[in-house]
Amino acid sequence: MYWVDLLWSFVLLSFLGWIFSGAYHWIIEKKFYNKGFLTLPFGPSYGLCGVACYVVFNNVANNPIITFIGSALMLSALSAIIGYTLELLLGCKPWDFSDTKLNIGSYTSLPNSVMLGIIGVFTVHMLIPPLNHVLIMIPETVSMIIVLSICAAIFIDTILSLITVFRLRNKMKRLSAEILSENSGIDGEKLKELRENYNRLFTNSLLRKRMVNAFPELKTSGYVKQISGKLDEIKTENMKEYENKFERDEDKPFAYGLCFAKLFALFIVGSFLGTCIETVYAPFAEGHFELRVGMVYGPFIPVYGGGAVLLTVVLYKMYKLSDTMIFVISAFLGAFFEYISSWLQETILGTVSWDYSNMPLNLNGRTSLMYAFIWGFLGLIWVRYLYPFAAKWIEKIPKKQGSIITVLLAIFMVYNGILTVSAVYRWEQRTSGVTASNKFEEYLDKKYDDDRMKLLFPHMRHSDDLSEIQTGESRQKNR
Repeated sequence: MYWVDLLWSFVLLSFLGWIFSGAYHWIIEKKFYNKGFLTLPFGPSYGLCGVACYVVFNNVANNPIITFIGSALMLSALSAIIGYTLELLLGCKPWDFSDTKLNIGSYTSLPNSVMLGIIGVFTVHMLIPPLNHVLIMIPETVSMIIVLSICAAIFIDTILSLITVFRLRNKMKRLSAEILSENSGIDGEKLKELRENYNRLFTNSLLRKRMVNAFPELKTSGYVKQISGKLDEIKTENMKEYENKFERDEDKPFAYGLCFAKLFALFIVGSFLGTCIETVYAPFAEGHFELRVGMVYGPFIPVYGGGAVLLTVVLYKMYKLSDTMIFVISAFLGAFFEYISSWLQETILGTVSWDYSNMPLNLNGRTSLMYAFIWGFLGLIWVRYLYPFAAKWIEKIPKKQGSIITVLLAIFMVYNGILTVSAVYRWEQRTSGVTASNKFEEYLDKKYDDDRMKLLFPHMRHSDDLSEIQTGESRQKNR
């Protein structure tokens, strides 16, 4: 598929860009270290620029001269945009051409543009075409799984790196404010304490230490330039949800704490967000739009809702853990919950809604390492940002109206769940040739016929049919 080939090009170019950057600094500074923004050996900016060149000039220009000029102009503009954006995030320039003649805002220069033009020609005409011929020899499903797993790891690494930078910048900002607030001067003991606190910023976390090694300017920019840490401010504000205390019960808002009303509302929110995530993901995975829901009525996928509730219950008292620990716990809990949900569906209904047998490092096809990483990322975002935000809005609902809404929604979801299970069970019976034996089954056959069920649950399979498919694929691979 075309988009899979582009993702492979992005991954390869990101890796080659990381090697190029490391080799360049090794030659200049006689020392090799990870100069990139990510912990993994990838430079996404190189990959994005290379893919952009290929998309624009592969079909537009067969002439290397046109590709050279166009790549030089386009990549110079992208370099300036990426450099400016990273400066806003980091508080220092990721690269600086201010000492080079004919520079553009110190983000790029004419000699650099010439080099970018040469790289564009090499990428479009000499690198990606042979790569596409190699990719043809890899089974499409295997290729898609591997490249999506790598891209997911890069995406997660990017989020964790951004969180690390924002937290570091805000800690530096607070330390800077503490120094500036000393109106009467700083004595020797206070200066020693401040220096220890300052140095500790860059040594008490492996991610921070690596980031400062890559961007040493971070150590000084915090005292000169105070960039607003909006993300950290949101997180700090959100954490108040875990700390609110009320002495009298009448002062407590609706659905305070981990009561049924709060958890049920979070189940609804998580189920809805799951539908949004799956619907957005479907075109990338299947190449076309799909309606992905988990119930016959409403945009709800209960697996996501149940996962949100499980993560909230387990991590509610553990929110002070590091982001890394929350990520690991969320990955384990999410994978475990996904496995149990799949097993229960197959055991009770005889159907399977997802199968990861073709993925590397899967567990009985019910979950996989890649989806464990995704659960870890979702859990981290849920605990740090989504849950506190959602909880505050839920608690703003008036108590009387909130109780009524909870009861009505609970009745609806129970009815929806029973009807969904019944419709799926009857669908499985029809597939096996069992005719309706009562009025309710006749109603299910008419209201939820095969076409409608296939529309609602396009990937649901009978467990026996799935086993036959997996056996056939295994035999085909062994030939």
